[in-house]
Order: sequence, then structure tokens, then C-alpha cells
Amino acid sequence: MRTAAAIASDVKSGVTSAEAETRISLEAIRARNEKLNIFLFVDEVGALEAARRVDERIAAGEDVGPLAGVPIALKDNMCQVGVPTTAGSRILEGWLPPYSATVIDRVIDAGAVPMGKTNMDEFAMGSSTETSAYGPTRNPLDPSRVPGGSSGGSAAAVADDMTPISLGSDTGGSIRQPAALCGLVGVKPTYGLVSRYGLIAFASSLDQIGPFAKNVTDAAMLLEAIAGHDPMDSTSLPEPSPSLVAHVDDGVAGKKIGLVRELYEGADDDVIASLHRAVEVLRDAGATIVELAVPEIRLGLSAYYLIAPAEASSNLARYDGVRYGLRVDADDVAAMNEATRTVGFGAEVKRRIMLGTYALSAGYYDAYYGQALKVRTQMIDAFRRAYHEADLLIGATAPSVAFEFGAKMDNPMAMYLSDVFTIPTNLAGDPAMSVPFGTGEGGLPVGVQLLGPGRSEAQLFAASRVLEVADGRS
Repeated sequence: MRTAAAIASDVKSGVTSAEAETRISLEAIRARNEKLNIFLFVDEVGALEAARRVDERIAAGEDVGPLAGVPIALKDNMCQVGVPTTAGSRILEGWLPPYSATVIDRVIDAGAVPMGKTNMDEFAMGSSTETSAYGPTRNPLDPSRVPGGSSGGSAAAVADDMTPISLGSDTGGSIRQPAALCGLVGVKPTYGLVSRYGLIAFASSLDQIGPFAKNVTDAAMLLEAIAGHDPMDSTSLPEPSPSLVAHVDDGVAGKKIGLVRELYEGADDDVIASLHRAVEVLRDAGATIVELAVPEIRLGLSAYYLIAPAEASSNLARYDGVRYGLRVDADDVAAMNEATRTVGFGAEVKRRIMLGTYALSAGYYDAYYGQALKVRTQMIDAFRRAYHEADLLIGATAPSVAFEFGAKMDNPMAMYLSDVFTIPTNLAGDPAMSVPFGTGEGGLPVGVQLLGPGRSEAQLFAASRVLEVADGRS
């Protein structure tokens, strides 16, 4: 499939039509979705109607936006009015939201055509898309391996050329890690840059929506379209969407980039080798490379797995069998609530709810949740000091290339370690992105992670573009 930029240009100029591009996307989904289990719901009727509206507006001489006629896949934790939205869980099976997420309204306003909802780890809790109640998604690059998670379906949709762009959510690495495993560009924006209104919450102080694409420019286009203040989200930054596409070719000359040991120690040798090659490319492009130590990063995993489950235990309390979603009848309300949640939630979700409830309970709050919040503050301060030493930071995105199905499902700690390099940025609230650079075991892609201080997305895209060109992906 062609790039989003090329499709939009051709749709606007009349070389092709939004409907024609939508039909190409639908054909790809029909041909391969059964094997790969990428889409949980394909909105054929809605997509074609949306595409025809784009074509009608273009025929009338209207400006339909920068994503004119571009098919887009949406992670199944983003509400879309009248479209099944499950968050990968049985407890929401068949639920039709009465409203749409702000990001969905914004991509439609930009001219994009939503194709449907993609598979994900249940309530975004996972790193492989194996915890989905609707079966795992397979990595299009090697169907015996996982696509990463929790946004594995959105990553796989782009990797398999079903759509040129997609949206995922990133709570602890759930965009960047699958982007690395599927050979894509994946971006976690600054916290508050993109509205969370209409996103089914996992951990509200960590969740952030961002783009997947095959190249840096497409990712920048999509982030520009969804970013900017939203009065419906109290955590939304009070500023307009930043200019990103205009800066993708700014380069890195004169920039200081910090190579952070804690962001690659323990990674596989092929991952570390790709990272060091990426560092040399940036040096050759005019950046000054400095080696930094940020030891607080080693505390990230422990703090995250107290803070995120604690917030999840609160957010998921609303699924009680009373207001919406699954209901399992029983003799009284308490029994009904217990039966509904027992049947409706999977093992990983139950594990995290119990962990979070324990951390918040009387007598343990200060020792666990309170302590984790103090560690988070230390990490924020540590990143702030690092950005006094360097403009951007660089490290590995994931410790390895895509791993085989079942390799980590029986060992939760091994699965959690898949996000050891991505979690710290979520705790800090800063932006980060993964860009494919080089290959590892079995010729599978390796992701390099670039990190920056708040609102530094333009610099991150420029540095990623340098790596993209050097890796022959331009």
C-alpha cells in the first residue's frame, strides 16, 4: 500500500478517489484478516459511506483535509458512535458507544476513512496481544510470532498493508513496542497533547493516543491531525496542534543526543548493535553524542506495576453488570457483580485489578502506591536533569525482536520486561517514538527509541527521519 501522503495527494488531485482507496483496503482485509486476526470489526458500510462523502466534498471544491481519503485503522479502545467497541474484553462484547472519541472525530475531519476496530490486549493490559478475549493477532512479518502489544492489531494492520496508518494507545509502551516488533514508526506524544476523551481508560495518568505509520512523514501528518487542545479532556494541554510535517527534514546538526545505558542494558546483542549503528548515523549527520547514566530508569518497572494497576482497579470498577456491558444474573446485586466480573475479565486483567486494589488498600497505601509515586517524581526529575545535558535521548525500544507465541504467557514478569525501556517515558509524561533501524534474529526488524522533553515532537521526528533515510526506508 502507498503512503498516506501519496494517497491524500492523489485523492485531492483526482488521480484516484477515496472510495477506490477504501475498496483496496477492504480487499486486503478480506484476503488476510482471517489468518492474522487483526480487525475485530470491519465497518464496510460506514467506510464506503465516509469515502463517498470525501469524494463528494472534493467534487464540490471543498478542502477535505490533509488525510483526504486515507484508510485508517483504530484500536478497539477508542469509542466510535454506533460501532462495536470492546477493548478486547468479553465484558464489553457487543457494546455500541453513544459518542465518539475526539481523535476519531479529528481524523474524520482531516479526511481519513475509518475502516474498523483492531485487536488488542484486553483493556490494553499486555505486550503481545495474546490477552485479547477474541484470540491473538499474528505478526504479518512472521505469523508464528507476536506483533507486540497492547496495540498489536493497529501495528499489524499497517505492517500488512491493510491501511497505511492507524491509531493506538500507549500506557507503558503499547505503541512503541509493537511498532518495533512490526517494523513501523510509532509515537507516544507528550501527555496531554492528544485528547483522551473517548479512550477507554486503563491508567489515566499514563494513557496517551498516538500514530502508527510506515514512515516518519505519515506519522507526523497523523499526529498533527489528532493533536491540540480539547475542552472535553481536563488533562489536555491548552495549546493548538504543533507543526510537525514542516520539520521532518530539519536534521540533527548541532543537536546533543544522549545515549542512555539504562535504555539498552540487557537487550539482545542484535538490538544493541542496531542501536550503536543508529548512534553513528546521527553522529555523522552532525549530532554530538554524549553517554549518560539515568539510574532512576531501573526503578521504572516496579513503580509502573503499582501505579498502573492501582489506576486500573479504579477505572475498571465501572464494569459492574449494572450500567452497560456484560451482565451475569445472580441472586442479589453483589453476587451478580462478582459473577459478571469473573466471567467478563480475563486472567491478566484480574491479576492487575487485584494488584492495584491491594496497593491502594488501608495499611498498604503508603508502603506501595505512595512509594511508587515518590519514585515517579524522582524519575521525572532525573529526565529533567538528562535534558539539561542533551536535547534528545536514544536507546532501544524493545529488548528483542518479535518473540514466538506462548514464549512469555506463562511468565508475567518476562512479559512485563518487554516494556522495560518504554515505561519510564510514560511515567515522566514526555514524548518518545520508535523508528525501525536494522534487523535482528530471523531478519526481523529492530526498533530504536528516541526520547525528548515535553513538546519536543518536532525534534524527535527530525532525528527519526535521519535514521529512516540512512536505513533505506525513505
